[in-house]
This record gives sequence, C-alpha cells and structure tokens, in this order.
Amino acid sequence: MEWSKSWKASKQPRKQRSYVYNIPLHLARKLMSVHLVKDLRSKYHKRNIPVRKGDTVKVLSGQFKGKTGKVDKVQLKFKRVFVDNVYTLKRDGSKKLYPLQPSNLMITELNLEDKMRKQALEKK
Repeated sequence: MEWSKSWKASKQPRKQRSYVYNIPLHLARKLMSVHLVKDLRSKYHKRNIPVRKGDTVKVLSGQFKGKTGKVDKVQLKFKRVFVDNVYTLKRDGSKKLYPLQPSNLMITELNLEDKMRKQALEKK
C-alpha cells in the first residue's frame, strides 16, 4: 500500500502499520515525539516534542527501564532512538547500541543549541 496524503484512518491494524511504514521522512519526524518531564511540560506548555541528538532521556519501559542517557542517534527510517547508556553485549564481548521506541522514553533535558528549536519551543 502506497502512502497517501488523503488517508484519514482505519480500524485495521495492518493498514495503520502500512501507513507508518510508508510515511515520508519529513512527516515521520512527528512520529518521533517523546513526552516531556513535568517541569519542562509546564515551562514550554507542550506535552511532547520530537526527540533530537543531544537530548537527555529516561527509559520508561522495557529491559532498560529507569536508565538515563543522552540520545546518540535517531533513525527516522526505522522510527528508533539510540541512547548512549543503553546497549547490549555481543557474543564477542563488544557493545552495541540498543534501538528504543520513542513511546518508551521521556525527555528530562533538552538540547537547545539549535536557535530554531529554541524559538519554536518559546513561542506559544
């Protein structure tokens, strides 16, 4: 199924998954939104914001629950986030970053080096 701008919704999970898998990258960024911690939520009057490299996040669920770290890499194509403190051990003993879903994360500290992001957050 090709992605369509006019598609609204479906009850069928297979169509919902198809929509997400085939979404263009410039729109997939919105799917990478992560909840903000309560003090940031009250400061910026936003519930969530797209995650970026350099943000500090906390893992809310899964085998790495409770771990915090900086975002090392964001993959829009696969809708995954890699955190520097979250990794698995390979059989040869080396460490490999573990891909996390954005829905299982919470931003505790924002990376505000980018002026455009800072302006977007401050306007209401």
